[in-house]
Amino acid sequence: MKKPTLWNIFFEFAKIGAFTIGGGYIMVPTIEKAIRRLGWIPEEELPDMVALSQSAPGLLTVNMSIFTGHRIRGLAGSIAATTGVILAPIIAILLIAMFFASFRDIPIVKNMFYGVRPVAVAIIAGYTVRQLKKNAHWWQWAISICSLAALAVFKLSAVYVLLAVILGSAAISLFKHRRDAR
Repeated sequence: MKKPTLWNIFFEFAKIGAFTIGGGYIMVPTIEKAIRRLGWIPEEELPDMVALSQSAPGLLTVNMSIFTGHRIRGLAGSIAATTGVILAPIIAILLIAMFFASFRDIPIVKNMFYGVRPVAVAIIAGYTVRQLKKNAHWWQWAISICSLAALAVFKLSAVYVLLAVILGSAAISLFKHRRDAR
């Protein structure tokens, strides 16, 4: 496959940034769909890229752009993808910040923001279920359900839940490695 130009990378990520409302977790399925459609990264690498992007510090969408761009075209690809994905949201945020105070109390504007929230939750939930179905190991479902319960029911910090999963996974991996070494 011929490598895309930096302009192609920028343009694809700029479309994602311009037409995906709701931020990181809302953009992930759109980024994955574009990467699949364009054949830029092998399908089996996508879940690992999402996991790495989530665990790295910073914004999820920016991290995915950095990793995707780097995988395709190195540092220049990272810069093109990241610039593309953040350009439209930065412009939109600046415009909203300039004018929001004057229209935030208008009932239709308030209702629009209230209406978008459940859609964002549904998109994130749909993406999560699709990912779990693709990797349908029982333990992945168990980790997801336990993490959701820890966050929603017991109101634990996401940092603690993530640390517990990382430490638990490392312990299991170490145990398996030692068992197989015997």
